[in-house]
Amino acid sequence: MIEALLTTLDLTGREFLILTVIVIVAGIVRGFSGFALSAVVMASAVIILPPVQLIPICWWLEMTASVLMAKGGWQQADRGIVMGLVIGSTIGVPFGLLLTTSISVEASKLVALTLIIALALTQLAKIRLSFLATKAGLYGSGIAAGVVTGLASVGGMVIAVYVLSQDAPAAKMRAALVLFLFVSSLTSLIMLLWFGVMNSTAAARGLSLAIPTTVGVFLGQRLFTPRFAPYYRPACLSLLCALAGAALVRTQLA
Repeated sequence: MIEALLTTLDLTGREFLILTVIVIVAGIVRGFSGFALSAVVMASAVIILPPVQLIPICWWLEMTASVLMAKGGWQQADRGIVMGLVIGSTIGVPFGLLLTTSISVEASKLVALTLIIALALTQLAKIRLSFLATKAGLYGSGIAAGVVTGLASVGGMVIAVYVLSQDAPAAKMRAALVLFLFVSSLTSLIMLLWFGVMNSTAAARGLSLAIPTTVGVFLGQRLFTPRFAPYYRPACLSLLCALAGAALVRTQLA
């Protein structure tokens, strides 16, 4: 039975075990922070699978986490801002997918990991870009998130930069990210199917990793308490920088 599963997934037993551990950790980060699930997966698993194969897997994992967390996001998030970001993201996703399906695996790994590190450092530095608090900034951030989602499935990081510019409380920021990732996942599925990135192998991999992701999300949600709220962003972003940096070094040495 296990052999049949691994054949369907086109993975070795070792690769599947590593991916399982990665998605549990990514689920914990997502449940705790409201974002960065795909970024953790991309930063850690890019050595096993190229970004173009990880993107559809991340879609299933993000959708799983979003369904589990959607209630809180809908209640606390600014829905007007979230919908503006979703509209922009829907426009941007096909451009990102066009790029990631056109460049080499090595180049896509380099771009994905560099984006993760740059976005994480931007947030760790608490850089607030005032122009983002405008209508142009709203839709521009959505488009940028869509491009990055199609390129490396890390659009949530761009949205986190936008929300940070609004000076929102931790709970409200988390809710906005949760709701954005849920709604944008629905629209991005169409593009993934259109570009042929979402195929039967990708779906099987995503579904098989959804259960360990669920375990991670529940664990992460238990960690998100008012006592830990001030520390959640730097902790998650520092982890992302470390993972992406290590993967980048390994990619260059390979």
